[in-house]
Amino acid sequence: PIQRGVAPESDAAVMSILGYDPLACSVGRGVLEAVGAGLELRDGDLALRCNFATASGWEVVDRRVGRSLTTEEAVELAEAVERSVKLTSHPCDLEFKATVGHRAVLVLRGRGFKLSANISNTDPAYTRLGGLSVAEASPSRAVRWSEPLDGSLEARRAAELVNEFTVRSREVLEAHPINARREAEGKPKANAILCRDAGDRLPKLEPLERRFGLRFACLADMPVEKGIAKLAGMEVEELPPPGGDPRASYELRARRALSLLEAHEAVYVHLKGPDEPGHDGDVERKVEAIELVDRAFFKPLLDSLDVAEVVVCVTSDHATPCSLRAHSDDPVPVAVCGGGVEADEVRSFSERACAKGRLGLLERGVELMPFLVRALRSGHLS
Repeated sequence: PIQRGVAPESDAAVMSILGYDPLACSVGRGVLEAVGAGLELRDGDLALRCNFATASGWEVVDRRVGRSLTTEEAVELAEAVERSVKLTSHPCDLEFKATVGHRAVLVLRGRGFKLSANISNTDPAYTRLGGLSVAEASPSRAVRWSEPLDGSLEARRAAELVNEFTVRSREVLEAHPINARREAEGKPKANAILCRDAGDRLPKLEPLERRFGLRFACLADMPVEKGIAKLAGMEVEELPPPGGDPRASYELRARRALSLLEAHEAVYVHLKGPDEPGHDGDVERKVEAIELVDRAFFKPLLDSLDVAEVVVCVTSDHATPCSLRAHSDDPVPVAVCGGGVEADEVRSFSERACAKGRLGLLERGVELMPFLVRALRSGHLS
């Protein structure tokens, strides 16, 4: 975990795994998603992570449109929102971009003034805790209205603009032909946008190569991980998004990871597959997703590696228990092999089994990367 009692979002969890303390260098997921999606930002711009959602009135029916919204539909809806929404509460320009499935990113740029990220979320599933966004254990169904979290003019303007965007985008989405068609087909409408995790400036992260003396590359599907990788100085390999054949997608990622290792000392691979069934509470599908990662990604990868020369670490950025359908602060298992690392007595990869291993319990995820670098250089964990 990043800290006991804190159920992290992916941004804070990934930052922690890569060796950055999210409690000391909180960024705001909106900024990371914007960078990962290729949007330009300057200090004082407001960037937010968004979900297309299904709502009845201002009650959330489904935060992810039942995971049935295609990226192509989302792109068309986002273009309509960006084209049609004109914000008048304060002179402001907006950029709204769909990324993957129900996910999107919003950037607000004040004309002649800066905006502050110190505002609350409209997404009821997450709350701000200092600079972090934390999953609610029992979220409300009601769309929240953003509020300034301090008395500054910049925060008040930001909250008012986010609320105006929430209302005006709803009007555009309700009238869009895509939602008329989805309703006729018995599918949930993508008729609301939930905003969270505002950021108002690019972080100054020490590049991983300078910190650890290793050239890093990244394979990831989601903009948040891509954004972190770019800001950390990694080479980000662009891949086609996972499609209808997850086995082929994993096999492709194994091949590309092997290729990247020819020119880099470290490759960070982020596979999203098992997380979504956790959020959906689908135990059987989560088991199937984990087993497919084993067969289609790790088997071809490990079969092609000389593990005497390479250190391989397998872990999760956070826990997503099916019982909660949300992130939790539970510790996640970690397995390390290769590079001369001696095996311990653990023979299965689970939370309970790994807790008995030689690494024991790492109190915070930020401790992991230094362990791995030492293992690579010395051939043992210490």
